[in-house]
Amino acid sequence: MIRAYASKISKSDDSHLLQSLLLFKQMLFNGISPDCLTFPFVIKECSRMLDSRVGRSIHGETIKFGWFCDLYVQNSLVSFYFECGFLNSARKLFDEMLNRDVVSWNSVIIGYLRGGYLDMALELFTSMENRNIITWNSMITGFVQGGRGKEALQLFHKMQNISNDNIKPDKITMASLLSACASLGAIDHGKWIHGYLSRSGVECDVVIGTALIDMYGKCGNVERAYEVFTEMPKKDNLAWTAMISAFALHGYSKEAFDTFEEMEAVGLKPNHVTFVGLLSACAHSGWVEKGHWCFDIMRQVYSIQPQLHHYACMVDILSRAGLFEEAEELIRSMPMEPDVFVWGALLGGCQICGNIELGERVAHYLIDLEPRNHAFYINLCDIYAKAGRFKDVKRIRALMKERGIRKEVAGCSMIEVDGLVLEFSVERWPVLEMDKILLVLQLFNNEIKGTMHYCDGILLDAQN
Repeated sequence: MIRAYASKISKSDDSHLLQSLLLFKQMLFNGISPDCLTFPFVIKECSRMLDSRVGRSIHGETIKFGWFCDLYVQNSLVSFYFECGFLNSARKLFDEMLNRDVVSWNSVIIGYLRGGYLDMALELFTSMENRNIITWNSMITGFVQGGRGKEALQLFHKMQNISNDNIKPDKITMASLLSACASLGAIDHGKWIHGYLSRSGVECDVVIGTALIDMYGKCGNVERAYEVFTEMPKKDNLAWTAMISAFALHGYSKEAFDTFEEMEAVGLKPNHVTFVGLLSACAHSGWVEKGHWCFDIMRQVYSIQPQLHHYACMVDILSRAGLFEEAEELIRSMPMEPDVFVWGALLGGCQICGNIELGERVAHYLIDLEPRNHAFYINLCDIYAKAGRFKDVKRIRALMKERGIRKEVAGCSMIEVDGLVLEFSVERWPVLEMDKILLVLQLFNNEIKGTMHYCDGILLDAQN
């Protein structure tokens, strides 16, 4: 009974949540001793409820009844402490375990990944001898979600090089890798993964199809994204939304709305992300009335209450069109406190339209809100520079210097060359490629100066 209640999952009915704990309490009251099968399910219930007080009490009971050294009980406790945010307790328990299996290692690695401690997870992963597909998928997915997609791809290449027939990429692996390719713009990698799916016989279901649409869309190949979309035998609202977002991202506003109409025609309901895509399409094309229409039907037809990103999109649409009074009125009417993205959208419109007075006011407000954020100082400098107020530009830059404000993260860009993702930034660059890059720049410089020219594809010195 304890197992049945602890294993029951229901989004609509949570009345069962305490039942396993109540049964456990009754079991003790009746003088029945729990065993190594009882404790993992009771601990699992505490993890689900994030009840650290009861969980610690159950920990004490495992010691009292002599089951603390049982492998399954210890694995459950490690997962419990990570779920409740007690990372040090979880790690201490793991380090003190006399016997560990792959579940023990996976529990700690997953716990660190969920907490954002990617390097600690990688350190454990590196020292782990026996890994299974869950280990590899956890690492790849964790690094993708942690913004380290390039390392996720490197992990996948290591996974391919191991000689273990029991470890083969599955749908979870592929979906995570496609997400990494989307974030990096690594379309060659994405195409290879698409081909691998066909060769390996991995089922290309709705999840994989949606990931492919997202990858091709974010990598700039909207045509291929649409091909994948049309080839999908079944599509849910996430697949339709991915296609709408891909069109919107690249300014295909008409196609985005046409796809939305098709989505409505087949009886699928849009979600809040769908409307972010549609509103973004309106912003790209300057469709103010269409933006109003989207904002209205979202609430009135689909009962989706606008969130901060919807308001930011709407403010972006209005301010780009120079409708600053309406944009400010919308901000004042928001049921929640506007965040930096909402105000940033207004500031961006001021930069585009040259509204110095409002831009100055919004920029100073944002600087007061986040005084260490360099972006707002730069935006204000840009507004002043476009207005020819260079003394004010110098004043703001002097203020930045006085306050020690500088870009926290160096600007960087990534490009994929022959399947290799190369990263360039102010602080570092691929050393092996720099000689080639400098040579090309020098050739361009000479070309501009007219000292060299091409003849039948051969570079010649004009003086000779």
